[in-house]
Amino acid sequence: MVILVMIDGARPDALDAVPCPHLAALRAAGSATMHAQSVMPSVTLPCHMSIFHSVPPARHGITTNMFVPMARPLPGLIEQVRAAGKRTACIHNWEPLRDVSRPEQVRYSYYREPPLDHTYDDAVGAEAVRLLREESAAFDFVFLYFGSVDAAGHAFGWMSSEYLGQLQRVDGLLGGVLDVMPADATIVVQADHGGHDRTHGTDMSEDMTVPWIAAGPAIRRNHRITAPVSLLDTAPTLARALGIAPHAAWEGRIIEEIFIAP
Repeated sequence: MVILVMIDGARPDALDAVPCPHLAALRAAGSATMHAQSVMPSVTLPCHMSIFHSVPPARHGITTNMFVPMARPLPGLIEQVRAAGKRTACIHNWEPLRDVSRPEQVRYSYYREPPLDHTYDDAVGAEAVRLLREESAAFDFVFLYFGSVDAAGHAFGWMSSEYLGQLQRVDGLLGGVLDVMPADATIVVQADHGGHDRTHGTDMSEDMTVPWIAAGPAIRRNHRITAPVSLLDTAPTLARALGIAPHAAWEGRIIEEIFIAP
């Protein structure tokens, strides 16, 4: 199993500003960079389309949080998973994420509109724990999205006490996921963009720099990734972990240095 955990709006310096023991443990257990780069515009849906399709917004055409069909469609990671005969589950609380894949590609999808308070992500965290505990054998790829850190940034400001406190709460929810994750699973935890003041979307380093962490039996331990990492590299790297081929039209690269040599 391969699990992708998205912490929307998480700046890498926030991971060191307050205790986040589960994120810290993943960094020690695997390979990480605190200097991965987002795409422009550094906005949630364009970022996710680039993460799942391994092309920049100039190619997929999504430049706002409003989905429009691609002029020249190409398969994304979820389509490649399906084509390989493998099964995807998606658990999220931001409805536009339904458009990161085409219809009839996902085996299981869970969406719940979140409450606009500190419990924003609790339901998706609980559902992820349930699915991994009760149905992990049914899925090969699981996408889990936490939206509350971004919401706190917009409401209170990036790096505010409320923002940092919400990151700690999500770290706790991530801990629940790690407790029930299969021992042979590979997990990638990343953000889509950062933020500044109460916004994001610019080419400022605060908006463009994101954490990227991978851990699992085949991933190098306590390794600092030296090569540049982009959002475009996530799909090819996850495809490698899943044992499937990246699509020929993808523009990202496999982050080969994180894998233990056979």
